[in-house]
Amino acid sequence: MWQRLKRLSPLFLFVAVACEDSDVPVEIVPETPPLLETPADLSLSLSHWDALDGWGQSDLRPALDAFMRSCERMEPRPDGENLNPRAPWAGTVGAWRDVCVTAALTGDEPGAVRATFEVLFSPVSVTAIETDSGDVRHDGLLTGYYEPFVEVRSEPVEGFTQPLRARPDDLLSVDLGRFDPELAGHRIVARVEDGELVRYRNRADIEAGDFGEAFAWGRPIDVFFLQIQGSGRLIFEDGRQARAAFNAHNGLPYRSIGRELINRGELARHAASKAGIEAWLNENGPEATAELFSVNPRYVFFGVETLDQPELGPRGSSGVSLTPMASLAVDTGFHAHGVPIWMTTDLPDAAGWSGLLISQDSGGAINGPLRGDFFWGWGQEAERRAGTTNARAQWTVLLPHAVADRIVDLTPPA
Repeated sequence: MWQRLKRLSPLFLFVAVACEDSDVPVEIVPETPPLLETPADLSLSLSHWDALDGWGQSDLRPALDAFMRSCERMEPRPDGENLNPRAPWAGTVGAWRDVCVTAALTGDEPGAVRATFEVLFSPVSVTAIETDSGDVRHDGLLTGYYEPFVEVRSEPVEGFTQPLRARPDDLLSVDLGRFDPELAGHRIVARVEDGELVRYRNRADIEAGDFGEAFAWGRPIDVFFLQIQGSGRLIFEDGRQARAAFNAHNGLPYRSIGRELINRGELARHAASKAGIEAWLNENGPEATAELFSVNPRYVFFGVETLDQPELGPRGSSGVSLTPMASLAVDTGFHAHGVPIWMTTDLPDAAGWSGLLISQDSGGAINGPLRGDFFWGWGQEAERRAGTTNARAQWTVLLPHAVADRIVDLTPPA
């Protein structure tokens, strides 16, 4: 049988019951809430703070700021609602609301921030279980992303021929949980044709047609990589800046053009970075570029936003503005947004890095129980680091005590 996580011994309360000659102590055992099972390919086991390398030296203030923004998104939700119905092990909104209230009172001193996390959370180690073999993996793949600066024009001109498109009126996003509670958290993207829902158009059809109003034009290579990143800061010809914020995608699977070039023998695996791909595209010209882009059927539509808070990144899929080096994209089939994650990995220029991140985003290529995407920020340095982030990473999630106490550890005993 699976082992159960426990933080504290059972709590016993005693009350005095008046009797004729004496007070009789009566043991009252609180009702035990039901245990929460994790997915079959995800295992969580209680850890301890001393096991987190670098915990005592890390500056946790950016992560606390990021966490408080996630708390703001939880505020209007009902207490009994799961943080993520597809990851019920993460607990309910009510359990997280309690820690949000206390965390909001934390001072600015690094020691106070660290103490707040230690008082409010239990560290829980995360491993992945291969469903076919039963093998346990203690780390997963970590990549990086950033918010690019993209030079654009208000009208198509020479060199700036690729439109940035707004969400089309006929694109529908359907929450299947409204029709079947077992499908909560699952969505499909579609359009209506002859009274039926059908798949939305692929990249080639969108490019060939007039689907979604164009609000700016950029270089084809720049726009394609902007779609991969999901958002960017636009620089118009008059110097005006705005944000191209992710609005929707066409619902089709993402395919990596870097992997395609590797499979074709056009690039070696070590050369399939953004810079390497961009060099290949520039060398092979517009026709080869268009053909390669069509390999990826996913298409991203944008909305235009003002840069009211330039010190913050774009909104992630959780609706929260991202914090450089403190926000993480995860697979929401396994994880909930708003959860602090202590990560140990090798980052560019920082071997053996460890730090606290908050799960606040997701992405088409971020699939799996230990698959993460590290948000670096914006600018050339962020671009360089994001393009070279490719490492194994170990995960420890921080859960409110009331949530950690309810998880069933799915790792079989030795």
